Amino acid sequence: MDLAKRVQSLTPSSTLAITAKAKQLKAEGHDVIALGAGEPDFNTPEHILEAAKEAMDKGLTKYTPSGGIPELKQAIIDKFKKDQKLMYNASEIIVTIGAKHALYTLFQVLLNRGDEVIVPAPYWVSYPEQIKLAEGNPIMIEGKEDNEFKITPEQIRSVITDRTKAIILNSPSNPTGVIYTREELDSIGEVCLEHGLLIVSDEIYEKLVYTNQPHVSIAEISDALKEQTIIINGVSKSHSMTGWRIGYAAGSEKLIKAMTNLASHSTSNPTSIAQYGALAAYRTDQTKVEEMKQAFAKRLKALYNLIIDIPGVECVEPQGAFYLFPNVKKAAEMNGYATVDDWVKALLEEEKVALVPGSGFGAPENVRFSYATSLDQLEEAAKRIKRFVMNHQS
Repeated sequence: MDLAKRVQSLTPSSTLAITAKAKQLKAEGHDVIALGAGEPDFNTPEHILEAAKEAMDKGLTKYTPSGGIPELKQAIIDKFKKDQKLMYNASEIIVTIGAKHALYTLFQVLLNRGDEVIVPAPYWVSYPEQIKLAEGNPIMIEGKEDNEFKITPEQIRSVITDRTKAIILNSPSNPTGVIYTREELDSIGEVCLEHGLLIVSDEIYEKLVYTNQPHVSIAEISDALKEQTIIINGVSKSHSMTGWRIGYAAGSEKLIKAMTNLASHSTSNPTSIAQYGALAAYRTDQTKVEEMKQAFAKRLKALYNLIIDIPGVECVEPQGAFYLFPNVKKAAEMNGYATVDDWVKALLEEEKVALVPGSGFGAPENVRFSYATSLDQLEEAAKRIKRFVMNHQS
């Protein structure tokens, strides 16, 4: 049987081999420290669990509207008004099966064969693959490490063609944890307005910001930018609800209507129970969110200081999300490895520390650390990595 060409073109995840090896070593009884998780290690707050149970007890277990229950849409509208002073109506909101599905659905309704989407690198691994699945072409721009992995307006202008349809912005970023300032977003926005580019603003980590400056959405800078932006968000990271699969998109009524129509023929609706859990996440006390954020901030500070103390490791200090993305090329070379991917494999074999190679994010000199695990585990992991580097200096 021949598979569809669209799936044959997908790039296999660079993390699969490392993840599989880490699981194998754990099963064999080894003390493996896995720092690849893209999810909070805290359980979903109790009041959200109770809301889901209550929904089940009330029999709210049936089909819902394809675009989400009205109450959750209103809670999302209220959240935008409170946090970003952005005004939306229900026809401009779609609730999806996670933020990933919001992105997938968007590209399916937006792109025709050969349309181009600008993707800043380092990038989240699914961006280029989802664009390819919609028969579009991802156009990569390298965010230079000496510019905190951020792209510039000049770089955007240099790749715009008559096929360029959109640009993705992810702030705070996965995998780098860096955040664009209001001024930087304003400059990028000018280029997008000038060339009519749709801005796909992935803001899934907006609540995990560790600076004194609040998260800024490019859509809040001006009415013109709001009209040209579709915001992707969800409760997975902010409320430790990754498995609940509730995300959403906010944008023009035309786009949202198309996405809702597609969802009605593909998924019917997000899980009803999970929607009521998300409703509680936004309509009740946010204390647990803040507690989780403070724990991440403490871990970031500790891990960052430990990582930059390792010979051959350089790291841009993140301001958000829960990842570090250090450059370990010098360490790999010092240790006699041809590539960072080889160094990562050897580190797992010898010291039982699992990292995600940066090659899957478009940055082959880097590795991604997730600090969504205990401080004790992070300190032990840093100790093992430093020992590995010191023992293998050539």
